Amino acid sequence: MDSAIKEEIISWIKTILFALLIAFICRQFIFSPVTVKGESMSPTFEENNWLFVSKTSTIDRFDRVVFDAPDKDERYVKRIIGIPGDEIEMKDDKLYVNGEVYEEPYVKKEYRLLDNKTTADFTLDELTGKKTVPEGYYFVLGDNRKKSHDSRRFGFITEESLIGEVKFRIYPFN
Repeated sequence: MDSAIKEEIISWIKTILFALLIAFICRQFIFSPVTVKGESMSPTFEENNWLFVSKTSTIDRFDRVVFDAPDKDERYVKRIIGIPGDEIEMKDDKLYVNGEVYEEPYVKKEYRLLDNKTTADFTLDELTGKKTVPEGYYFVLGDNRKKSHDSRRFGFITEESLIGEVKFRIYPFN
């Protein structure tokens, strides 16, 4: 093999390795694709939707996030309801954060419980034994409250367990 062909092959190998390194760094530290499992975020996200998750976003109330589940070897997609310092209460299908009522347009009324509510009444204290969300933790709920395994069951999630914020759905395209 002559030296020009060898140089061309080496050049291609270097380019491919560099591209793989950049892709690895981006996926590890900047963004990641995630596939939705289950119906806990329905109708916002459905089973097998592909999501784009930013690992560099600042997390705020009502952001949709992906995190390592505290009770299983899985990743969950949920909505941040409480950030550190928040007092949370659900009463008569109304969400109260720090005493202020928040509308939840993402919770569809078709998903009602037996008592004709979308979300059963609770206070943070009743569920977790804490009056407010502790520093370094978040309180999360699924949009489909009837089918969601969330902070009402497993308590707070840690800041360290967060993978990132869902920025948009990649697939399906509609």
